[in-house]
Amino acid sequence: MKFEKRAIIFDLDGVICFTDRYHYQAWKMLADKLGIYFDEKINNRLRGVSRMASLEIILERSDKAYSEEEKLAMATEKNETYRELLKNMTPADLTDEVRDTLKELRARGYRLAIGSSSKNTKFILERIGLGDFFDEIADGTDIIHSKPDPEVFLCAAKKLGENPADCAVVEDAKAGIQAAKAAGMTGLALHGDAENCGEEDYNLKNFADLLNIF
Repeated sequence: MKFEKRAIIFDLDGVICFTDRYHYQAWKMLADKLGIYFDEKINNRLRGVSRMASLEIILERSDKAYSEEEKLAMATEKNETYRELLKNMTPADLTDEVRDTLKELRARGYRLAIGSSSKNTKFILERIGLGDFFDEIADGTDIIHSKPDPEVFLCAAKKLGENPADCAVVEDAKAGIQAAKAAGMTGLALHGDAENCGEEDYNLKNFADLLNIF
């Protein structure tokens, strides 16, 4: 199968690189401090979800009511911990497969962008050596609504100056595929709960498989 597209928009975490363990560690530290049970199964519910929405999921197990000010302070504390952990990332966290595939797609003339709900997107890209690589970046600083709302992908398409129908999205989360489809884009699933979710247009075998369909 071949897709005739002008631009490809990538989710960041779980597609370009993996920061799940840092998110988990940071949320776990906060939950332990609050005396709230938190494990990796609960953490899986946070994939592709905004910081504040993630906090609400964690606080479901709390018998205490928190003010909006307290919640904002918690989210800020978690992010500060997370950013400290992210300092452990280096260009070694970017695989040769991803790096080489991105370079080849660029050489073939595709516009490339990131569409991520994370407000730390630019910091992460810098850490892994892709700070200046993508044509455009749409992230949590640009949007109000998280996936499955299509806002972040529509924002990326607008920044690229491309029609949504001319864009494909690579996602590892079902919510991301739903967002791509809601945006009128082609949804390409790469692992995670996006794979065989029933709403994707194509399941990628691996990242380099992009070179077989573009």
